Order: sequence, then C-alpha cells, then structure tokens
Amino acid sequence: MIGYYVHHVGTGHLNRARAVATHLPVTGLSSLPRPDDWTGDWVLLDRDDRGEVPTDPTAGGSLHWAPLGDAGLRSRMAVISSWISRARPAALVSDVSAEVALLARLHGVPVVSIVMPGDRSDRAHRSGYAASTALVAAWPPEASDMVRGLTPVDRGRLHQVGGMSRIPLGMRSVAPPASSDGRRSALLVSGRGGGHPTREQVERIVADSPGWSWRVLGGSGEWSDDPGSAMRDADVVVLQAGQSSIADVASARRPAVVVLARRPFDEQVATGAVLEGAAWPCRVLSHLPTSGWTALLDETASLDAGLWHLWSDGRAVDRFVAVIEAVALTGSTS
Repeated sequence: MIGYYVHHVGTGHLNRARAVATHLPVTGLSSLPRPDDWTGDWVLLDRDDRGEVPTDPTAGGSLHWAPLGDAGLRSRMAVISSWISRARPAALVSDVSAEVALLARLHGVPVVSIVMPGDRSDRAHRSGYAASTALVAAWPPEASDMVRGLTPVDRGRLHQVGGMSRIPLGMRSVAPPASSDGRRSALLVSGRGGGHPTREQVERIVADSPGWSWRVLGGSGEWSDDPGSAMRDADVVVLQAGQSSIADVASARRPAVVVLARRPFDEQVATGAVLEGAAWPCRVLSHLPTSGWTALLDETASLDAGLWHLWSDGRAVDRFVAVIEAVALTGSTS
C-alpha cells in the first residue's frame, strides 16, 4: 500500500495523485473531498488553517505550518499517524508538505517528496527533503534551474520526470483551421490557485483583439475539469505558470501566452524564467496586459508547438511510478 498526501490548494497535486492511482494501490490523505473517480481508499483530514489567529505557525522558521494549539492540526496529524499504524504503507508520497514528510519518516516510512519550482532554500524545505528517500520534479531535465536551494545530496536524489498531465498527447502541432468568420481562436484558462483575470479585464482583452474569438475557462468563465479538447481547438492558449497548466498545454501541443501569478517561494517566477530563457513555444508576461493582444497572439500562434514534446512526452507518470515502486520495494532508488 502507498499513501499519497494531497495538498488542498490548486489542482496539480490531486491530478498527480489520480495518475499514480491508476498504476498503484494508493490511499489518498487530504482535506479535499474524495474525488468521484477515486477507486482506492481516501482518508479525509481536518483543515489546519481555520483558527482565528495562528500562534507561531512556523515554529521559529523550522516548519511551514504548525500553529500551536490548533485542533485541526492535532487531528490531521493524529489521523495520519493512525493510518500509518493500521495500513503499514510501503511508502508515502508527500505532494506537498514538509510536515507530513517528516511525520511519515518519524514513523519509519520511506518518503517520496514532490519538489516545486522556486526558492526552496528555507529550513523547512531542506528538512523535508533531507528526510525523503527520493525527490520528484514534474518537469523535464531540459528545464534546468527550476528550483533553487537544493543541496548536492538533494540533487543526487532528484528525479525530473517531465510534465504530468491528464490530457492525452496532441499529435498536431499546426494551427487548427480558422472559424467560419475567419477569426482565429484564443483560450484563456484560469486555475483554482487564485490571481485569475477579472471579468472587466477579460472584456478589455477581447475588445483589444477583434480578429480573435475567445473562450474562457475558470475564473469569470465556465469551469472544466478536463480542458484538453478546448486547448487542442485553440490557436493560442493563455494561462498561468502553474505546473499542471504548463503540463496540460504542453501535452495539447499548443503555443501559449504564460502570465506569471504571485505564489509563495517565487514558484511561477522561477518557472517563467526557465520558459523565457529557452526555445519553448510560449511568450512569458509578468502581468496581464489589456492592450497589444492582436500582435501578441499573432506572434505566439507562429511558434512551433511541437517543441513541447521535450516538456511532456507522455511517459512522466510511468517514470514517477517507477520511483515510488523502487522506494516502496527497497527503501531507495539506487
């Protein structure tokens, strides 16, 4: 049995867990509700962020979130410990929590920790990584410098498996045909992590690009748990630099405008710097403009979306599963 801790913010953590669960017997541990398509066990955890005023939540900088006296924190940690004692897992995936990684390791369970982009040089990240048997990053080796602060030992245990997406690989890198009115199509995708455009911003963007037809998913538009078909039908996709979003557009093989959103540890800033510094088929913006969209979309549409094959080749989940299996079998990946 494998335990998989799923952080409740964003969709990438859950999507990775879903992908692994199609290959291995996995128990989900999360404060998220059990997904409808989840076939294994699911342990629902209390939230630990509903106290009015958290007291010393970082334990003086040695942890990320462990507020003193928080009933939710006490409950969730006790539930995880109870599950470990009962299920005796062969390994636990932390996606992501330094505290859960440390808790599992203190119970003698080998840990596979997901590494996120950005500056992870703080004490809590370093402790969680040091306690982990293996580290996994959901980007390819070609996307160097995605994370800062890893020790040489950490880098020796880091497996860069590539972008993991729920979207089947798109085999077409050429633009779809124009619509009946001659306009090309742009898709604006907003995730659940916050920072998405307002309705007024979307209206200005649409008005600024009369030669393009727009569809909006998330935020002020419709929501879709599976944006794959909408991405493949678009000439250009506009999205934030979250790992799940980049993996999705790479799998769909569409050129993209990537708008950086504020995230802890400069996560999207680091991703944007890597995307901007190489020949990836995208344009990176530090903020969402409300003018200049026609030229921006025209330029982006001309990029070779086939280059995304280096980011997402369809085998990332297999590589991720292989790491988990090796850790579960022997306690190491060597």
